[in-house]
Amino acid sequence: MKIEESSTRRKNKILVVEDHSHIRQILALRLKELGYEVFEAETGLDAFRQARTTLPDLVLMDLHMPVVGGDEVMAWLKTDLLTRHIPVIVATALLFGPAVDRAIAAGAAEVIHKPFNFDALNTILQRHLPDPSVV
Repeated sequence: MKIEESSTRRKNKILVVEDHSHIRQILALRLKELGYEVFEAETGLDAFRQARTTLPDLVLMDLHMPVVGGDEVMAWLKTDLLTRHIPVIVATALLFGPAVDRAIAAGAAEVIHKPFNFDALNTILQRHLPDPSVV
């Protein structure tokens, strides 16, 4: 890559939403290593606020969180004018169930199942992120 190319490349921004701090930190670290700009949120309410503030290119969100679940946050994000265009990847240990159904109905771009492989996760993210070479 030429120097002038790297200066015009922008990093895709990902908001990681996970209530377990160790999982969130590992995800954030691995995503940063893959070249993404990463923001973190611990709660659903914080995720909604962060998404409206940072306008990430993608949200990677745990489905089960205390107080406000991922399916509710998904509905908020998809009905808000500032955030409705942002793809949301929902991560869950569940294979199916009402919360998964609600997340899909609310507009989840994809549902991935935990535990996941980081190479596979990166492939999924790339499928939903804009081309970073376009400024």
